[in-house]
Amino acid sequence: MKVILVASGKGGTGKTSLTAGVGAALAQLGSKVLLIDGDCGLRNLDIVLGMSDRVVYSFADVAGGAVPLADAMACHPDMKTLYLLTAPVALPALSERGMEQLAVQAEEAGFDYLLIDGPAGLPAELSFLAHIATQAIIVTSTDRVCVRGAERCARKLEEEYCIQRIRMVLNRVRPQLISHGKSGNIDDAMDEAGLPLLGLVPEDVDLISCSNSGRSIHAVKHTGAARAFMNIARRLNGERIPLKL
Repeated sequence: MKVILVASGKGGTGKTSLTAGVGAALAQLGSKVLLIDGDCGLRNLDIVLGMSDRVVYSFADVAGGAVPLADAMACHPDMKTLYLLTAPVALPALSERGMEQLAVQAEEAGFDYLLIDGPAGLPAELSFLAHIATQAIIVTSTDRVCVRGAERCARKLEEEYCIQRIRMVLNRVRPQLISHGKSGNIDDAMDEAGLPLLGLVPEDVDLISCSNSGRSIHAVKHTGAARAFMNIARRLNGERIPLKL
């Protein structure tokens, strides 16, 4: 089982949309996927997935031993191999052992992927989520402020939590602004962050509409974001897909 922490150094970079989109793409490719909303107090992954009426228990309930994973996780209404554990409304007392037990239950349940939608920045709960992660995806735009935050977040995950496989996704890429010098370019973002590139996601108005309505972006065919999420999922599966918008 691959346990992937989706993180960023700055809020608003698109972690939740990417977690939902890539998770759905992995499920469409045949993987069994568990998504965890790790943003305690500010949860919204259930809204993006259209599952607000299905979630009852949080990942903290499972990690704390109050309820087993099998009873706590909610299945997506349209994708039967995609499941969700939401975040608690307030930061509870967490333990590394409790998070380890959650991961063990997920592996025993046959999950291929556990994707954690991490909190923005470097709050206390990040350490418990990072403790079970085997790799990480740092989500950022090409803006220098976001890229600097991405670099700092990546170094913390590497140095303090010993996550060695860390890759970057550049989100909301706008080629026209880049070509006119009004936005940071992709090469400069890679150099400043010091991270290998996993994927490029273009700015996509359909993604905003889908997130607000709780529809999967994959339900809207031929969109740039849907193609990008699918390509990222295929790369996570080990396929060699060219990096392009």
